[in-house]
Amino acid sequence: MPKEYSRSQRVVEQIRRELAELIRLEVKDPRVGFITLTDVEITPDYAHAKVFFTSMAGEGDVPEIQQGLRRASGFLRRELGRRIRIHTIPELHFHYDRSVEEGSRLSQLIDAVVKEDESRHQDEPSADETGGERAAGKDDDDKSRA
Repeated sequence: MPKEYSRSQRVVEQIRRELAELIRLEVKDPRVGFITLTDVEITPDYAHAKVFFTSMAGEGDVPEIQQGLRRASGFLRRELGRRIRIHTIPELHFHYDRSVEEGSRLSQLIDAVVKEDESRHQDEPSADETGGERAAGKDDDDKSRA
């Protein structure tokens, strides 16, 4: 039987979807251009919501983006109230999500280590090559003694 989602999980997902659409279509602030909402966390009483975002512009523009999002938060909250039917519309707190950049950085480090390891193994003679020569030499010594 599939796992049931709690009401708060459904509300969080709906808030994320609605905010993404509102930011994309309704917010006119150029500072809030190319962002992606990655997650929303909500308090049990629905009074506050942490909205996590990433930016295609990188971490350098984050203060400006956050300022634009803070400025638009009243509008976004009002529009959420029109679209979502819950008793309390949460106050929105925007936080930059570094996990995507960190994941990309770790992936690049892993790729670099793998490439270095492969080049190191290509430079060293393989165990078959060295082992085969030793075994042939050993057999010749054994034959000459007999």
